[in-house]
Amino acid sequence: TRSQAFELMHGVSESLAGRIGIVNLLGLSHGELIDRPAGPFVPENEFLLRRVEESPLLPMSDLFDQIWQGSMPALNSASEQDWNCYYSSYVQTFLQRDVKELAQVNDELQFYRFLCAAASYTGSMLNYAALAKEVEITPPTAKQWLKVLVAAGLVYFLEPFAHPNLKYAVKAPKLYFTDTGLAAYLLRWSSAATLEAGAMASNFFETWVVNEIYKSFINCGQIPPLSYFRDFNTKEVELLIETDGCVYPLAIRKSAQPVKEIKKFEILKPIAEGEKALRIGSGGVVCLANDLLPVDAKNWYIPVGLL
Repeated sequence: TRSQAFELMHGVSESLAGRIGIVNLLGLSHGELIDRPAGPFVPENEFLLRRVEESPLLPMSDLFDQIWQGSMPALNSASEQDWNCYYSSYVQTFLQRDVKELAQVNDELQFYRFLCAAASYTGSMLNYAALAKEVEITPPTAKQWLKVLVAAGLVYFLEPFAHPNLKYAVKAPKLYFTDTGLAAYLLRWSSAATLEAGAMASNFFETWVVNEIYKSFINCGQIPPLSYFRDFNTKEVELLIETDGCVYPLAIRKSAQPVKEIKKFEILKPIAEGEKALRIGSGGVVCLANDLLPVDAKNWYIPVGLL
C-alpha cells in the first residue's frame, strides 16, 4: 500500500490472480465522517427511510464547508492543517514525483495549467478539443494526461448510459474530480463562503453528490454501477444507478425545493419496453431539502445529508 497506485504492481513477476485483494481507497466519505454504517446507496424506499434515522441534517453552510475542505484524511483529522499549504504541497509532489515520468511532462507549468483547466470541467461533459485549446496542447495529449489523472484516482469519468431503445444520446463522459477540495484549490476558491456564492457552486454540489454515491459502492468493494443520460435536446438525468435489472434515476439540484425535475425521468420510459427491457425503480432529486419528502408514488426529495 502507498499514497499512489502507479507502481503498486510494478516488478511483481506473478499475476497473483486469486491470491491478492485490491481495495481502492478514496478520500473520506460523509458517512465515514459522521460514523454512519456503510452501504451502497440505492434509493429504494426502505433504504431511504432507514437512512433518515441514521443521518443528521446537513445544512448548506456545513455542506460547502465540507466540499471546500475536501476529503483528504489529513484535513479532517484532529490536528490543525493549513488548507493552502496542504494542497500546494500535494500538487507540487504530485507533479514532481508521481506524474512527470508517466505522463512524459516536459513543462511542469503547462501541466499545472492543464490541472486547473481540468478542474473547471468538474461536473460537466468533457470536451477534449476545448480543454486542449485552453491549455495550448493537442487533443491527444489532453486525452493522455487525463488518463494519468484517472489512473492516479484524481478524476472519475461518469460514462453515458446506453440502451438500444434510447436514441440520440450524447456519447461524451462527464468529468468529476474525486476530491472537491483539490478542485477548489486549483480554481482558487479561497473559502467555503465564496465557493457557495460563486458561479461553480452547482458544479461542485453535483461533484460532491456523485462522489459520495461513488464512494458508497467503492467502500463496499463493489464496482459503482453509475452512469448518466443526456439527449440532443439537452434533457438530462444526472445519475443512473443500474443494479439487478433495475435503473434508479436521480436528479441533482442545489435547491431546497426543486420543481419539475422528476418530469425529466420520462425520457427513460423506452428502456422499459422490448426484449432488453429494464425496470425503472424509485428515484428522486438529491437536493437541500430539510426532510425526506415524497414527490409522487415512486420518487422523493432526498436531503443531501442522506448520502
